[in-house]
Amino acid sequence: MTVTTGKKRDKIDRLAELAAVRDDERGVSLWQEAFRRLRRNPAAIVGAVILALFVLVAVVGPFFVPYGATESIGIREGVVKSGQGIIPGPSGDHWLGYDHQGRDVFSRMVVGARQTLLVGVVSTLIGLAVGALIGGIAGASAGLGGRWGRWVDSTLMRFVDMLLALPSLLLAVSVAALLGASLTTVMIAVGVVSVPVFARLLRGSMISQSNSDYVLAATSLGVKRSRIALTHVVPNSLAPVIVQATLTLATAIIEAAALSFLGLGNPDSTIPEWGVMLADAQPYLGIRPALAIYPAVGIIVTALGFTLLGEAMREALDPKLRK
Repeated sequence: MTVTTGKKRDKIDRLAELAAVRDDERGVSLWQEAFRRLRRNPAAIVGAVILALFVLVAVVGPFFVPYGATESIGIREGVVKSGQGIIPGPSGDHWLGYDHQGRDVFSRMVVGARQTLLVGVVSTLIGLAVGALIGGIAGASAGLGGRWGRWVDSTLMRFVDMLLALPSLLLAVSVAALLGASLTTVMIAVGVVSVPVFARLLRGSMISQSNSDYVLAATSLGVKRSRIALTHVVPNSLAPVIVQATLTLATAIIEAAALSFLGLGNPDSTIPEWGVMLADAQPYLGIRPALAIYPAVGIIVTALGFTLLGEAMREALDPKLRK
């Protein structure tokens, strides 16, 4: 457990160094150079296209679905008889067929994309907000707070290390079981998992920035330490945090689907969400395995898009690769 925690901690600390700009770099800003390199990276382009399509479907798609996501069309028409093992597949009117309750799978996939995006974004924002608060206080205390600041930093980081020592899925399941099954619970549970990652990442980045020449110059001019931290150090420390937020969206979608699959998500199965759809399909794998394949492919492809873009951003911000 200690070795695993150390590896996770070292990986996060390494990412905190990726946004550090060398003193001999002039003329082109960090983000301009990173964007220029992203445009030449095939993985970044593929990831951006996947995410653009996913967001478009999630935001606009539910307004154009051919059928209601909760409408049991197949049962009303008498074509779906799940008790007898009859669940029709794709047709001209129903592109992905019916589910076990006679609902149009294509419409539920499109509407479920919005729920999946909502869970991923909200849970990431929760982790980012809480983690940035803890990491910002720890980083400012360690870099600019003197002896008492180092004590505050040490106390906060021991709490963060305790969270990092726990497997992410186990921590999410524990939080979800404690709060009870609901969509809000899933968002909070997945958000809690990402808190220590954002906290340690921002803290490491701020400590690196605290040793920069502009901080020394501002201190020499008599600028208050709190103002230096808020107006100078924090803005220059956010690049690796933004990269990590992109990567966290991928894991958030997977972990949210896992919690829903385990029955800790939204108890109302009539509200389509890819993790819930995957769980509902398990009893019918022998009859129509495609009911599980569709949401599984959606989760995998979406997570792949976020991962490709996040890894490309990480490489674009790596100081060792800048010229």
